[in-house]
Amino acid sequence: YATCLCARYQANPTEKHLKEVKRIFRYFRGTVNTGLWYTNDYGFELTGFSDADYAGCKDTFKSTSGGAQFLGEKLVSWSSKKRDCTALSTAKAEYVSLSACCAQEHVEKGTIELYFVKTDYQLADIFTKALPTDCFNYLVRRLCMRSLSPKELEHLEKSQ
Repeated sequence: YATCLCARYQANPTEKHLKEVKRIFRYFRGTVNTGLWYTNDYGFELTGFSDADYAGCKDTFKSTSGGAQFLGEKLVSWSSKKRDCTALSTAKAEYVSLSACCAQEHVEKGTIELYFVKTDYQLADIFTKALPTDCFNYLVRRLCMRSLSPKELEHLEKSQ
């Protein structure tokens, strides 16, 4: 999320943006051994999470939508996008996010089911807004991301 937010100002960056980019690089340096971790399970249940903020961009007041899709426990797709239209309410922001996926038709046909997910457990939040550290770390674990030492990575490479 932070990288996308900073990218919006690349044409006219300020000192504040440079400071944030440096913070992002420090984060990258500390998580160089972090990546998606897929187990050998064979679950094929498709689960998706979608969310949108309300006028989250302070310059254009446009909303950001995000989503994550899992096949079993494996993260297979994710996205974050600033919407082209400005939502007039949080409900409209959510609708815009869902309508982009043509979900309404599938709900009516019974092809998919929609459930409300409290913000504490909403995986799509990691793609749409800045989060407190504890919430961010929780969601990173839920996305099946793990941090492995160089020794562990070497061991995994040899066992392949």
